Amino acid sequence: MDKVSVTCPHCGHVQPEPRSAFSTVCKKCHGHFRVQEVLRPVAKIVERAPDQKHVSCFECGAELEVPASAQSTMCKRCSRYMDLKDYLIDKAASKNFKTKGSFTIEQSGYVFNTEIIAGDVILKGRLLGKIAAEKTLTIYSTAEIKGTFKAHRLVIPAGNRFAWKETITLFSAELAGEVAANLRAGGTVVLKSTARFFGDIEARGLIVETGAVLVGNLRIQTPKVETAAPAPAPTPAPSAKPAPEAAAEVTIETSPPVEIQTELLAASEKKPARRTAATPAPKEEPSSMRKPPARKMPVRRKPSE
Repeated sequence: MDKVSVTCPHCGHVQPEPRSAFSTVCKKCHGHFRVQEVLRPVAKIVERAPDQKHVSCFECGAELEVPASAQSTMCKRCSRYMDLKDYLIDKAASKNFKTKGSFTIEQSGYVFNTEIIAGDVILKGRLLGKIAAEKTLTIYSTAEIKGTFKAHRLVIPAGNRFAWKETITLFSAELAGEVAANLRAGGTVVLKSTARFFGDIEARGLIVETGAVLVGNLRIQTPKVETAAPAPAPTPAPSAKPAPEAAAEVTIETSPPVEIQTELLAASEKKPARRTAATPAPKEEPSSMRKPPARKMPVRRKPSE
């Protein structure tokens, strides 16, 4: 009988078994296993993890990882409901939309009296209201906007025109069509080779490809360089024995002696010394307080005997 060596999948013990055997028992651990599965192992199919996408909560800003095919989710921090669906508007609609997915208004679509917050927004139809794109706002020539819009990144595809009277404030822009507006960007503005821009640009960076037309004023901001604060001086480690206290030094300042100069007068007449700042002037007593000079009484002598 043709025998082959098989290895027990439980303990690793090797023992001979007939090649045609279906199953057997390990002689060492007495575990049951199938011989054919050991001789011809089946490759395990590794399940692919579902694609994930990164979203942040509207309310608390918590970062979440959800499957790419998810239509909604709940915030793990504040337990708020989050809409993740993509919307395509091809007719009239009057309601508010708040989604992390994409929002597209087709050329035949009309959204009025509304406030829209979405991840990516594509405008081809009419809009009457407010719209905010957290990621990219793409505007075509057929779009008609009556209201306000905000976007992180503005895109004007090639062959399209867009004009706006007010200054557009955003982070970055990629312009490939014709634009008549003033831009203020905190990042980089890219003008493709097919771009025609008429207006002023104030941005951190500007990229102009060959063939692009730019008519207006430019102001490129230079990022501020923040100087690090000087590190505090290290505190000396305390010594084992306290150092003796140094004797305090006291300095006493004395005023220099005052010199009084006198002049000798002839014939024993002396002129009073000059007064200085150090010698106070004597106070004069009023005449009523002066004592009359003492009178000398005459002395009578007795006649000599």
